[in-house]
Amino acid sequence: MNITILFLSAFLSFSTATNPATNVATEITVEANDRMQFDTKEISVKTGEKITLTLKHVGKLPKQAMGHNWVLLKEGVVVKDFAMEAMKAKDNDYLPKDSKDIIVATELLGGGETDTITFEAPAKGTYTFICTFPGHYGIMQGTFVVS
Repeated sequence: MNITILFLSAFLSFSTATNPATNVATEITVEANDRMQFDTKEISVKTGEKITLTLKHVGKLPKQAMGHNWVLLKEGVVVKDFAMEAMKAKDNDYLPKDSKDIIVATELLGGGETDTITFEAPAKGTYTFICTFPGHYGIMQGTFVVS
């Protein structure tokens, strides 16, 4: 019986391990529109997973009027405080320069534009992603869950 449990444990450990030789990124697409909405509120990934995230602004308005980005914040960042700082960073597309609160961010996009970023999923935890264009963070945010 103990041998069976040992074998089963070893098999499960082996079968769930990632093959580093493949190094294939998980592709995620998030759409943003002119109604200040992301089409997804939660993204779930695994620690260390290679992620390729594409943000598509499916609206028509230019970025000066309805710009959108996708910004993944470090765990524990107070979103409202970060967003207030971001609003002051117009010259840097509403991303505070040298911020230690950002894990990764797309470019600020206008209607019809797309940006793709590739990154490694951070440590296990629950993170927040937002749009930092002024006034958008209250509606345009979601949860990035890493298990």
